[in-house]
Amino acid sequence: METNPAISVDGLRQRYGDFEAVAGISFEVAAGELFALLGTNGAGKTTTLETLEGHRAAHGGAVRVLGHDPHGERRKVRPRMGIMLQDGGFFPDLTVAETVEHWRGFTPSARDRGEAIAMAGLAEKAGVRVRQLSGGQKRRLDLALALLGRPDVLFLDEPTSGMDPEARRATWDVVRDVVADGTAVLLTTHYLEEAEHLADRLAILHRGRIEALGTVAGVVAGHGDTISFRLPERLQVAELPRLRGARADVRVEGGRAVASYTLPPGAPRTGPPPSGPSASDVTAAGLQAGLYELLRWADEECVRLDGLRARSASLEDVFLRTAEGAAR
Repeated sequence: METNPAISVDGLRQRYGDFEAVAGISFEVAAGELFALLGTNGAGKTTTLETLEGHRAAHGGAVRVLGHDPHGERRKVRPRMGIMLQDGGFFPDLTVAETVEHWRGFTPSARDRGEAIAMAGLAEKAGVRVRQLSGGQKRRLDLALALLGRPDVLFLDEPTSGMDPEARRATWDVVRDVVADGTAVLLTTHYLEEAEHLADRLAILHRGRIEALGTVAGVVAGHGDTISFRLPERLQVAELPRLRGARADVRVEGGRAVASYTLPPGAPRTGPPPSGPSASDVTAAGLQAGLYELLRWADEECVRLDGLRARSASLEDVFLRTAEGAAR
């Protein structure tokens, strides 16, 4: 049984002249795991993928794919890789079936043509010329070719761009099946919902460095849940309570002052501990505990909380905060 990671990145650095595009990142991807590499434009995702695919040597650090240097030992690695680029190159006058058959000619242990076409949901388009396909259908043909050789490692660069929602979810099902069969998958995507649905773990890149790394739940948990409500006219900001140790941030929305809390995970509890059967629920840090404290305060102060909203943190929250940091 394979115990070594399928993909290993240790202190990778890549430069373009004096510009360091990747500044010492490290992560691993196991067999049967999907790892999502996210980041704003220019964060270093494409450079990292190109290095792992063997298109360029590392300027610093080390990368290994299936135990080999993908650039220096390309012949040992490439037959076991599947690569889906952002923009595949096709012969526009070949049909879908002819395109797959052409690729089968130089793909070791290739799938049957019909199987590959069916996996990508293109059975009804087998006789259609590539130039007549929609953008989303071309992406699905890209996926069929990436999976043709039953790869041990699969690189997916923006795999569902241009697809309609139905085709996107069908593609997710295909990717899940590939992962379940033991393939290691490295995914880049701008669809955060895609990463949330598919990724076992993920990293968010910012200016060539990893700013967040872990499971989706673990990365999101570090950014807190939010509670907001319209500030009652008779209240001063200083009169608002702390929730789980967090102060209210007051801003104007639609001409009304709105109080908003971002609840830090693990923040200390304020006030005396509750009693009763729900004590264990209330004392746990998080959205439920914050709401409990707010509603208890409102009841004691006879305050009406108009426009009350409570929302768990999301991957989008984490990503946008990273993007805001890039803009500073």
